[in-house]
Amino acid sequence: MKNSSVISAALIALGIVVLGWFIKAGINDFANKDRKVNVKGLAEQEVEADKVTWPIVSKELGNDLPELYNKIGITQGKIKAFLLRSGVKEEEMTVNAPQVADLKAREYGDNNQPYRYIVTSVITVTSQNVKQVRQIIAHQGDLLKEGVAIVDGGYENPIKYEYVSFMEMKPKMMQEAIQNAEKTAQQFAENSHSKLDKIVSADQGQFSIDDRDSNTPYIKKVRVVTTVTYSLKD
Repeated sequence: MKNSSVISAALIALGIVVLGWFIKAGINDFANKDRKVNVKGLAEQEVEADKVTWPIVSKELGNDLPELYNKIGITQGKIKAFLLRSGVKEEEMTVNAPQVADLKAREYGDNNQPYRYIVTSVITVTSQNVKQVRQIIAHQGDLLKEGVAIVDGGYENPIKYEYVSFMEMKPKMMQEAIQNAEKTAQQFAENSHSKLDKIVSADQGQFSIDDRDSNTPYIKKVRVVTTVTYSLKD
């Protein structure tokens, strides 16, 4: 009986110790469950555009529509020949249908214009050889010697540079952004006399591709910002 009482007492004491440990662990978890740090990680990289879209706009003015169509056809032929000589491939060129504006048909237009029709032609070059096309753009004035004037495309037909190989660099930039977020969180933990624990949540990151500046639209700045939440512990 005496031995049985001792064993029972020992089991009760052990149970109290175990229960106390669980209570302490629960209190610690409760105290630490809201100890989190929310940080942002940034990764940036400058790249050269790998696709260019160049609309080449030309116009013919006059009153005889069939004659204007003949002129625009000759102009298109000269432009295409110039592009082919410069190294642009046939499949990189798209010739759009000419657009005709009848100035006499405009309700609020000036009917004293010396001509009636404006015929606009657009030949679009789409290429991944950005450097080559940029060199051609710089020498497009050579067409003036052939009587061809290239006009500004304006906001409707701007030269557009793109970076289409973005998906290839996305995983590496995400990794860099998360590493930068971890560095920030680690510094916060040290300042608050805590230790960084596991990741509670993280987003996939917000990516943006913008021109580096207005003077070099063929240089792109790729940027990703990710938000990561870490838990903290003592």
